[in-house]
Amino acid sequence: MTQSLSILLLALWMLTACGASQATAATEITVAAAADLTPAFQEIGPLFTERTGIQVVFNIGSTGQLAQQIERGAPFDVFYAANKSFVEDLAAKGAVDESSMTIYAQGRITVWTRADQALQLQQLTDLLDPAYRRIAIANPEHAPYGQAAREALERAGIWEQIKDRLVFGENVAQTLTLADTGNVEAAIVALSLSVQSNGHWVLIPAELHPDHPLIQMAAVVTSSKQYEAARRFMEFVNSPEGHKIMKKYGFILPGEIIEPAR
Repeated sequence: MTQSLSILLLALWMLTACGASQATAATEITVAAAADLTPAFQEIGPLFTERTGIQVVFNIGSTGQLAQQIERGAPFDVFYAANKSFVEDLAAKGAVDESSMTIYAQGRITVWTRADQALQLQQLTDLLDPAYRRIAIANPEHAPYGQAAREALERAGIWEQIKDRLVFGENVAQTLTLADTGNVEAAIVALSLSVQSNGHWVLIPAELHPDHPLIQMAAVVTSSKQYEAARRFMEFVNSPEGHKIMKKYGFILPGEIIEPAR
C-alpha cells in the first residue's frame, strides 16, 4: 500500500469516526418528566428507541422542581409536566417553545394503603380515623399531585383535622414509597402509580379538586439542540402505541379530558 493511499484511508476513517460520533450525539434526548409518568415512560422509552433509534434519558422528579431547573438552564430537551400551568409559565418566560406545547393526558388521584394493612380505606373521609397516624401527600408547594391532594382534602372537609398528621413527599413517587415501606399508614398518590402497585387504593372523585384537574402538558425546551428528535418523542407519546400504554396506567387521553364542575 502506497503512503498516499494510507493517508487517504486514514483520513476517510477519521471522517467516518467523526460522523459516527456526531450521529450518536444527535440521537439522544433528555426528557424531564413528572414522577407520575415513571411506569408509563419505562415502557414508552425503550419502545420509542426501538422504533426510531433515538436514545432517551429520563430525569424524573416533581413538576415544580423540574420547571425551576429548566428556567435556570438545565440541559433538558423535553418537559413533561403534571400540570399545564407550569409549561404555560415557562412559555411566557421563553424557556419552552410555545408552538410545541401539547396536552398529552389527564391524571387522577387515589388514596392508597398497603394490601396487608388490617384497616382498608373506602373513601377519603376515612382518613379521620386516628388509626391513620401519618398520611403522605406530595409537597403541594411544587408538586401538582400534592396540590390536587390538598384541595381534595379541603373540599372533603377534613384538611384541618388531619393536617398535623401529614408527611410530605418530594414527588408523588416518593409519596407512594413512604406508604409502601410502612413509614405512613396512607398516601394520596397518582392513579398511574396505584394501578401498577400491590396496594389497596380508592379513586378520589375529580370533583374534589376542580382547581387542580391535573391536565398534563409537554413542550420542547427552547435551548434544546435536538428539536426534531424531541418532537418525534412527543409525537410518539401521542401516537396510538403511546396512547395504549398511557391508558394502561389510568391516564385520561387528550380527547377524553374531564373538566370537573366547580
